[in-house]
Amino acid sequence: MTNQHDPVNPSRRDFLTKTAATAGALSIGGDLIFGQQDRPIPKAGPKEPLGADETIRMGFIGLGGMGSGHLRATLHQIQRKKANVQIVALSDVAQPRLEDAQKVASKLQNMQVDTYLKYKDLLARDDLHCVLIASPEHWHAQMAVDAIAAGKDVYLEKPMTLRLDQAMWLRQVMDRNRQMRLQVGTQYMMREKYSIARKLIEEGKIGHPTFSQTSYCRNSKKGEWLYPIDKRIIPGKTINWDDWLGDKPKRPWDAELYHRWRRYKDFSTGIIGDLLVHMMTPMLFALDVGWPIRVTASGGHYIDKKMENHDQVNLTIEFEKEHTMVVAGSTCNENGLEPMIRGHKGNIFLSSNNCVVRPERVFSDDLDPQEINCKRIAEQNELRLNWLHCVRTREQNVSQVEHASKIMVIVDLATRSMWNGPAYRFDPKTMKVHSA
Repeated sequence: MTNQHDPVNPSRRDFLTKTAATAGALSIGGDLIFGQQDRPIPKAGPKEPLGADETIRMGFIGLGGMGSGHLRATLHQIQRKKANVQIVALSDVAQPRLEDAQKVASKLQNMQVDTYLKYKDLLARDDLHCVLIASPEHWHAQMAVDAIAAGKDVYLEKPMTLRLDQAMWLRQVMDRNRQMRLQVGTQYMMREKYSIARKLIEEGKIGHPTFSQTSYCRNSKKGEWLYPIDKRIIPGKTINWDDWLGDKPKRPWDAELYHRWRRYKDFSTGIIGDLLVHMMTPMLFALDVGWPIRVTASGGHYIDKKMENHDQVNLTIEFEKEHTMVVAGSTCNENGLEPMIRGHKGNIFLSSNNCVVRPERVFSDDLDPQEINCKRIAEQNELRLNWLHCVRTREQNVSQVEHASKIMVIVDLATRSMWNGPAYRFDPKTMKVHSA
């Protein structure tokens, strides 16, 4: 990546130059082989369906913005009798967040909810059926694997993992534990229009799908992910900073990093992993075009100069089954691309809640235009309920690891391309990544 669009700022220039020059700066340089031989692939015990009236006993790991949001939403579903669930255990490394969540969960359920500063202590309980994990991205893979090993089904916030090798590890773990259920929290998978689009494509209504586009763009005056700093969180007193860092190199306490980690490249892929996965995941499901095989990304720091991660990204993704997708992401302009799928014979427009089909002009006599009305739903609520239903019945959930692994190929290769410059290729047969 060049620094031609960066400010005339020596520290920023030095930062970008050093990053581009260091192949392992993001810990994703070099070839990537399917999984890592030194990582364990645990085997959990059998999982039987629960009785129709049996209460699901659930734990939460990570109680920041997303975790507390999931907690309150789940409690609301419990109160409305949408789910026969008890939230019985909570874990977070920050004592204030843990105490806040405990007060809410205990009060609304009229019961004592246990708390744990160490998530493995929560997983050691033998009375839990499942856990919802909403930790920072660098903890996703390890916590999910530990939960599966402990026999707990998992709802895992997106992106599924921080890096691709972690995604392939989790994929291997789930392949060995097919009795378990892991839902990746990309809620737009619940939107009916994508399932309808998939069916239309399978039926050949638009011919071969050649080109698709989607985006996630938003704007703010001061910058993105600038969450409030909670002054109650003090290292050595109310948080174990080393536990939060996990396998990352030790560093001094940094309140900005802790509260706003999505702005930092070592802890998040920014727009690509936090925003674009929302749109790419259901679009790729509708297309069913195999693995991504080549990804190019460009963009830069155009407005938010203080953020390490980029505030504008543009992706071009090529797939096994002869299809190209373009994706735009921005935190400095809210006008995105109209989501649509272009086929040889017709096009599917997905900007509204419905699925709209229009023929290409030369095929107007062969394909009738149509608009298929779709249900309006609260996607995130429905994704959680789908998972809880599968925890009970052992049916397959909607947003699975295999599909999310393909998305993580895109996230990983796009991140490499943004920071290092060239396009990157992925070989589905060898599961290796290399620069194009």
